[in-house]
Amino acid sequence: MKAISFLGRPRHGKLSAQIEITSLYDRIQAIRDPKASISPLLNQYIEEGHTVSRPQLRSLVRAMKDFRRYHHALEISQWMTDRRYLPLTPSDVAIRLDLISMVHGQEQAESYFNNIPKVLKNHSAYGALLSSYVREKSMEKAEATMQKMREMGFVTSSFPYNMLINLYSQTDNYHKIGPLIQEMERKSIPWDKFTVRNLMAAYVAASDICAMEKLLNRMDEDLQISVDWNTYSVAANGYLKVGLIDKALEMIKKIENNTPISERPTAFKHLLSLYGRTGHKEELYRVWNLYKPTYEHTQAYSCMIASLRKLDDIEGAEKIFQEWESKCTVYDFRILNRLLSAYCKKGVFDKAESLVSKAMEGRTAYPTTWSILAEGYMEDKQMPKAVEMLKKAISAGRKGWKPNPIILEACMEYLEGQGESEEIEEIVRLCKELRD
Repeated sequence: MKAISFLGRPRHGKLSAQIEITSLYDRIQAIRDPKASISPLLNQYIEEGHTVSRPQLRSLVRAMKDFRRYHHALEISQWMTDRRYLPLTPSDVAIRLDLISMVHGQEQAESYFNNIPKVLKNHSAYGALLSSYVREKSMEKAEATMQKMREMGFVTSSFPYNMLINLYSQTDNYHKIGPLIQEMERKSIPWDKFTVRNLMAAYVAASDICAMEKLLNRMDEDLQISVDWNTYSVAANGYLKVGLIDKALEMIKKIENNTPISERPTAFKHLLSLYGRTGHKEELYRVWNLYKPTYEHTQAYSCMIASLRKLDDIEGAEKIFQEWESKCTVYDFRILNRLLSAYCKKGVFDKAESLVSKAMEGRTAYPTTWSILAEGYMEDKQMPKAVEMLKKAISAGRKGWKPNPIILEACMEYLEGQGESEEIEEIVRLCKELRD
């Protein structure tokens, strides 16, 4: 997918401006290390005579955040004010606070929040702080922030309630969700689609099918409640969790019937995964053949192969992989990894290694590719091969990458039992190189 589709339409209808910002986006994307500084690149871009506006920089921040390149998103946000001298708005402050929390941790986020000028410390900043506490599962601080927001009159939408519903679900404090909903009703704060989705997820996490079905009934009866296909996907997962396949299929059909065209590419992947879990292979292939011509993309192939692996349809997975391989313009080892996992699960290691060897002609495999092989050999009790693949995984890893601790521990125990001190020292050295 081209970068321009992520950055949206030109803000002022100027195609040249969009082309320029897309060019900058492409330069940033070309930096493979998500933690490498991009300030020199941004400075060079300006020195070349290009210009960037506040809306364009915000678009870049959002794009980097969407791709989980949080360091780059934060660096662009800081460069926007430090080098372009663009004053922060309350929205900019909230986004930066959220990014600081993700990149540098809660302590620095709190420090930044405490130093925000009063004029910029509105509901958005408090909402970002609350969100960061929820992400850290810090219930005491989240509840204190919510109370402060109540006192300041900032609790006027469903957003903070949605955050706390999510927190209580993640921390198994389901009994605290009911009072929150009652408070929303007392204050006449309407539910939005995230309220419904978070409630559904909470009931699924608690395996409370009765509450889940009451919510589904309310969704059908109350036309004021905003519902999207994601909520039905959560409900389908809930039914699958307790083995109610027929009811799960009903929810999956609702996904098919309630997804707007703009969201179908994402929903397509969910449908493939859900149908794979139901065990209904004919439905899986029906959806694949129905939507693939329109929404064909790499992630769809990945989901289809993974679903066929669950159904033990290795031959079908091979055909889908071969179809993708014949069409792909950029080779993605993550797709290969799906088929590789299927081979390892079946114990056909000759096919597994042959698959990797062929793909590596002119290419470099991901460390996860070798790690999958290492895990397969470990589970098959072929420890010498597991050690060999583990070393290849570590050697292929970039700084910061960590080997699977279970595989690493099993291999080290095996080598220790064999008295292979030199092999142990080599693995320790390779791991240290990833950290330094």
